[in-house]
Amino acid sequence: MADKAYITPNVLKWARETARMTEAVAASKVLVSVEKLIDWEKGIQQPTIKQAQTLAKVYRRPFALFFLPEIPRDFQPLQDFRKKDAKPLGTASIFIIRELQQKQAWIRDVSIENGQTKLPFVGKCSILDHPEKVASNILETLAINPANYQSDHPIKEWIKAAESKGIFVSRTSFIHSKLTLSADEIQGFALVDPYVPFVFVNSEDWNAPQLFSLVHELAHIWISESGVSNDITAEINDKDKFHPVELFCNQVAANALMPLEVMNAINTIVFKNSSDVYKIAKTLGVSAFALLFRAFQLKLISLNDYNALKSEAEINYQSFIEKESEKKLKQKESTGGPNPYLLRLNKNGRLFTQLVLDAFKGGVVESTQASLLLNTPVNKFSFLEAQLYR
Repeated sequence: MADKAYITPNVLKWARETARMTEAVAASKVLVSVEKLIDWEKGIQQPTIKQAQTLAKVYRRPFALFFLPEIPRDFQPLQDFRKKDAKPLGTASIFIIRELQQKQAWIRDVSIENGQTKLPFVGKCSILDHPEKVASNILETLAINPANYQSDHPIKEWIKAAESKGIFVSRTSFIHSKLTLSADEIQGFALVDPYVPFVFVNSEDWNAPQLFSLVHELAHIWISESGVSNDITAEINDKDKFHPVELFCNQVAANALMPLEVMNAINTIVFKNSSDVYKIAKTLGVSAFALLFRAFQLKLISLNDYNALKSEAEINYQSFIEKESEKKLKQKESTGGPNPYLLRLNKNGRLFTQLVLDAFKGGVVESTQASLLLNTPVNKFSFLEAQLYR
């Protein structure tokens, strides 16, 4: 008979509930009935060691945690800045938030031990400042000029600039192949810390909305407001449904990505047809919708022109999505999809990956912990590191 795991029942239940997992889903993971799982959580019966280990993996908690005498102190839940009618955060969202909180806690301790000073831009501004002022400070601090990107991938330039200043950036759309993140549920979040601020961007969407989300989350860092976001966009109609912090950060993002001087320099002829609008939007790394709304706000185009061009942009957007889907499908068929180590690098973040690898090589962190931090077996570190220099 298999050995029993004499876990603490209420800790087992807490682990499931904090993973936002129903009893039915959890029971299916260990191939037992819901009734049996409930008995484990009540202490009427005990799972086997193997079953308890499986649940620890499913809940993404250390196995030893189940044996604590009482529920442990956990990371504080993030402020929810999403719309009032947003659906509750699911398991995938909870797991990515917790994962980055754990990474932040580790790197924060290391940074402070190494004499890291507080970053001057964290909390430098507030929601009482003008969005244009905050946007200008972000651009100045990161040394970015939206009128003069050096490549066709502005988002990569923004991430590189942010990480060069000590901001940890994570991008992913999945926890694993069977647990994905929905942009309708979560587009991004910010974990404010004066030493090691983290921002997360859901990469389910294409690059333009990802870039807007990234700069939106950077604004959260500048005004020192940790929290979860979705419906991040330049165009907001039902303002009463949005948290004031979200409205402010959207305005900051619009001002940073499409500064007034850049918008005023655009020849108004551009706003005569959607093709030219798309070309300008692409050079700025934003969507045609964001550019049109910004132009309308600045009175560079009339309401009639805005509505007409927006309708054309919606048609072009659907065509773009279809082409992108076909392109991704062909890529997957021919190459098997994106390099898994590149995906892992984006999820961990380049800055975080480099620091963990350096700590591992320097003997500061043991192999087991380094492997857990990077979600990669030690004997595969070379594949992960190779992506840093691509």
